[in-house]
Amino acid sequence: MSTSSPSSMLRALPTQYQERLMRVAREVAFPQGARLFEEGGCADRLWVIRTGTVALDMHVPGRRAAVIEALGHNELVGWSWLFAPHTWHLGAEAMSPVRAYEFPAPEVRALCQDDPALGVAVTQWVGDVLAHRLRASRTRLLDLYAPSGSPSVLR
Repeated sequence: MSTSSPSSMLRALPTQYQERLMRVAREVAFPQGARLFEEGGCADRLWVIRTGTVALDMHVPGRRAAVIEALGHNELVGWSWLFAPHTWHLGAEAMSPVRAYEFPAPEVRALCQDDPALGVAVTQWVGDVLAHRLRASRTRLLDLYAPSGSPSVLR
């Protein structure tokens, strides 16, 4: 996964904003198979992946969770922390050992409120991620559940 991804903090935010956000970050690690969060849970953190891969998944009644997207180096994990009611819309699991920067959502929201330009930049970044993930989710669900041989409406 490259820094050109829509969810890459390196592509999305000017250096001065990255530096301000990094002041509230801490380094964390997750073993393979660890759940970062569950759909419907409290969205109180966000992560930027340093190494490893995280799968975003969606609960599908009566079936295994559908993997929507795999995220890697420099990508944002979590957007639900920015929008009330701050509950996760997807789940996330480490597909391999993961090292990441973890950011406390209340502190990031406070930084955004205190500096409107930072707030606009972060909101634009997260909005771009959200739009990308919505398209990925729709495409993945069509791939999983559309009748075999049907043309995809989104392609």
